[in-house]
Amino acid sequence: MKVFKIIIICFFITHFSIAQNFELSHTPHLQTKATYTQEVYADKITLSITLSEADTNGKISVEELENRMEKVLSKNGIDLKKQLVLTNMASNFRDYFLKKTDVQKIKTYELVLFDALVAGSVFKGLEKEDISNVRLLKTEYSKLEELKIELKGKAVEKAKRQAEEMLKPLEQELGSAIFISDLQTQTYPMMRSANMGANVLQASMNDSALDVNFDKIKVEATVTVYFSLN
Repeated sequence: MKVFKIIIICFFITHFSIAQNFELSHTPHLQTKATYTQEVYADKITLSITLSEADTNGKISVEELENRMEKVLSKNGIDLKKQLVLTNMASNFRDYFLKKTDVQKIKTYELVLFDALVAGSVFKGLEKEDISNVRLLKTEYSKLEELKIELKGKAVEKAKRQAEEMLKPLEQELGSAIFISDLQTQTYPMMRSANMGANVLQASMNDSALDVNFDKIKVEATVTVYFSLN
């Protein structure tokens, strides 16, 4: 019985598709594709901060680096409980027995920021505290889904303008839309791998500030629209 139902459903879907294609092929129409693009600044920035005693040649403990980091973040109005997460903690304790070297500890944090200016201030403050192993993990835009819907509408408007311009030399009138296909909505660069973080981040230090520039997030919507011809 289930197999029979599936066959019936497939029949109606196939029949509907054939009928639709037949109707389009016998209806005078104009097909056009349009893409609408907008760039926005990220309002959520995720950084990786690694505290390592090896980076200071063992002169500063991880605990001290941790205290320094927390002071810098608190100074910049960052909520340590909500925006800072410990993601990894390790040491070379195993190598100590193999090579008889000093035990050195490592801690890795993820920090979420909501402003590029704050990010610049954080970078400058951490640099002064001998914490320089900071990388960009990803940038995000919080209203991305709303923007995608908006861009799809603008892409349809653009498709209509294109169709109207195409018909001007023919002195024909554009009819209503009889088919609309939401082809794709691309977003980039939403995420870069940790290894690429240094390439995304561009920073320059001077006496007064640290200017940090993040790549804009590019959102692109593409649609195909069929218009009938009057």
